[in-house]
Amino acid sequence: MRDSGPSGSGEVPTVLVQDRDGHDLLCFLEQLIPLDGSDYALLTPVDTPVSLFRLKDGDEPEPISTIASSEPILSVADVVLQEHDLTLVRSAVTLTVAGELDEPDPEDLEDEEEEDDEESETYELLVSFMVDNKEYGLYIPLDPFFVVARMVDGQAELVEGEDFDRIQPRIEAELEEREWPD
Repeated sequence: MRDSGPSGSGEVPTVLVQDRDGHDLLCFLEQLIPLDGSDYALLTPVDTPVSLFRLKDGDEPEPISTIASSEPILSVADVVLQEHDLTLVRSAVTLTVAGELDEPDPEDLEDEEEEDDEESETYELLVSFMVDNKEYGLYIPLDPFFVVARMVDGQAELVEGEDFDRIQPRIEAELEEREWPD
């Protein structure tokens, strides 16, 4: 696993990471970072990460951070995505969408960045739908979505909570030292 990013051959190693609830997330291995005698992996999901928001007329979309995988909202999202030949995956760390997505037009993204510096511009609406007379949306983050895992005997263990808070600044410092592109 020497490869620290996409190579000319187009093959990037993948790693399966699992959360405490037993949900899996297949990720590309972007970087290996040795710290304190352990190897930490910087990963990006193979499928497209999405975030669920509640939409209210005239208000900013409200993120929904915790939702049970059996929630009716997700069942409706499943149906709406199937109409676009997409599949909602209840993955570890985040919800993801499997299938071919249209890439956002880079010119549209540049125009949005110039218009607004607000955090609300860090997501793009994928689909919206109604459940019990309330509107919801699945949004794609425009910034790269990274997952941190500790590599133990060839297995990726998700780094969460206090461990993540402790290790994240050190990983960022190491990446800056390596001149990781923004």
